[in-house]
Amino acid sequence: MKIGDIHRFRRQRGVALITAVLMVALATILAVNVAFRGMLDQRRSATLFARDQGLEIALGAEAWAADFLKKDREDSQTDHLGERWARPLPPLPIDGGTVEGRLEDLQGRFNLNNLVFPDATVNADAVKQLERILVALDIEPTWATAMADWIDQDAQPGFPDGAEDPTYTGLAPPHLAANMPITRASEILVLPGFGPDRYQRLKPFITALPVGTPLNVCTAPGIVLDALSENTREFGLNPEDLAKRRADTCFPSLEDLRGSLGEANFTKLQKSLTESSNYFRATVWVTIGTTEFTLYSLLARGNGGGVRPYLRSFGTE
Repeated sequence: MKIGDIHRFRRQRGVALITAVLMVALATILAVNVAFRGMLDQRRSATLFARDQGLEIALGAEAWAADFLKKDREDSQTDHLGERWARPLPPLPIDGGTVEGRLEDLQGRFNLNNLVFPDATVNADAVKQLERILVALDIEPTWATAMADWIDQDAQPGFPDGAEDPTYTGLAPPHLAANMPITRASEILVLPGFGPDRYQRLKPFITALPVGTPLNVCTAPGIVLDALSENTREFGLNPEDLAKRRADTCFPSLEDLRGSLGEANFTKLQKSLTESSNYFRATVWVTIGTTEFTLYSLLARGNGGGVRPYLRSFGTE
């Protein structure tokens, strides 16, 4: 064999070796890619299945809570924090995970929709109540008037801190004031400059229920009770003492508030106060493997005791 043929053979063998290496590399890449995609598909399918399973379990827990509230109305016409519905449901084992939940009385919070009367005109007394709640939380009281303007039907800004269409059309993106009741308390974040920090402080004390829904004095936090009038006894100064007095009874009762507010103020507020509730929020947490599912459900209890879901949200409140 000639020397040139030897060199040519070596070059061809080198090219063949490189080609073989490239083919092995490409095959490896394809195999890894197929395996990875298969793993993702399997994980995605498992997650979707667990999510669907979590939803059905959460809806079952919601129905359980509704039945619990129905039986509670049959047993008692008063709703307070010493009753069984107020005790959280500890984690219960289910196939592949756990389920837990709790019920909260939303009528124990200040109803933002009560900033207006049923005819959609501003309720000045409710605005003053919200102002007192804001002051107690070290938040500027001016937001109360702005929130009332967001809900009321007129286009005239409340003096001196109101906000109507001209304020919102100047934003990016521009929009109009709602001029109607809200469905979620978080809608207060629409007020220009209100911000999440203020909302996090205010969130435990506010809700969004139908206009005219009365406040349950048995479950309202001390700050909300204190805000009823400038003359209200200070229930919010010692939350631990308030919790102890509510361990097995309604406190303060309407009669307690009559003595605290005085006859004139109590008579003025009496229609907006109650010792029972019709609106509760059920929160259900379902954990299946590494998948977590949360259901927030607003349950409405009718005068006959029947309970139905009024509003649902998943993942976040």
